[in-house]
Amino acid sequence: MHLVETMAYAGEQPWHGLGNKLAPQQSIEVWKQQAGMDWTIEESEVRFISGKGGIGAINAFPENKVLYRSDTKAPLAVVSHRYKVVQPGEVLEFYRDLTATGGFELETAGVLREGRKFWALARTGQSATLKGRDKVDGYLLLATACDGTLATMAQFTSVRVVCNNTLQIALGEASGAIKVSHRLRFDADAVKRQLGICVSSWEPFVSRMKALCERPVDPDSVEGLLRRVLTYAGPDSKVPMVNEQAIANVRALYEGGGRGAQLASARGTAWGLLNGITEYVDFHRRARSEDHRRDAAWFGQGAAIKQRAWDEVMKLVA
Repeated sequence: MHLVETMAYAGEQPWHGLGNKLAPQQSIEVWKQQAGMDWTIEESEVRFISGKGGIGAINAFPENKVLYRSDTKAPLAVVSHRYKVVQPGEVLEFYRDLTATGGFELETAGVLREGRKFWALARTGQSATLKGRDKVDGYLLLATACDGTLATMAQFTSVRVVCNNTLQIALGEASGAIKVSHRLRFDADAVKRQLGICVSSWEPFVSRMKALCERPVDPDSVEGLLRRVLTYAGPDSKVPMVNEQAIANVRALYEGGGRGAQLASARGTAWGLLNGITEYVDFHRRARSEDHRRDAAWFGQGAAIKQRAWDEVMKLVA
């Protein structure tokens, strides 16, 4: 089962082998059509029938509204009247000036969960090569949802080319993500101004990656770090349980089974350990489908595991 409703991509085929392939440098209008984002979210009052068997008076529920697709009329969510909708087209429009004059290049965009969530991912043009062979590119992800599962989020992300691992770019102690609540109107220009602070974060991020490449990790430290990172809520949620199967999987990736694990930048280093964890989250962690795994890796529990891993490996080079 695929979460992805529609999707377009330029460059390499994405994680699940689906989607419409586009030539580079396509217009935003082409992206909207090919990514299935050329519809709008419409609103309607919530109404219900009082009485048994669907027979009775039709009543309104004024505190809430129904969101539905303009093209298929399919219902998407019931939200409060204060809820501010972000349209699929707005997500791609966000990149219009960035791609026209800022050197950005759209790489994937699409719709998840029948239209409840949509995203676009663009290459920023920033790149670094670690130890001569290990290339990491910078990206900007913009995503939102209309069912209350995700605020509108703009986030700088790195992609390790050899294995396509994704990692949120951390800015010192702060997150590399800017989140806009659906109680507020989405102001693309304001978000871009805030992201201006983040664009300058690429070089410090590269410095941290290089430091991780230079940091050897002994087996005891590997074991301890994995036991702190790869946990899940147990029956008593106050005491996290260690995921032994996940530790075994990450160890196998880190010790040579992972893509890029044998590169000089990764073999026996903190950078290699971090990428063992990110590869596990992005490609191997148990999930109902590839799409569910990617959704979690970008926005859910998988993203939280990767953030914990980043925080832990940064302690090794502090």
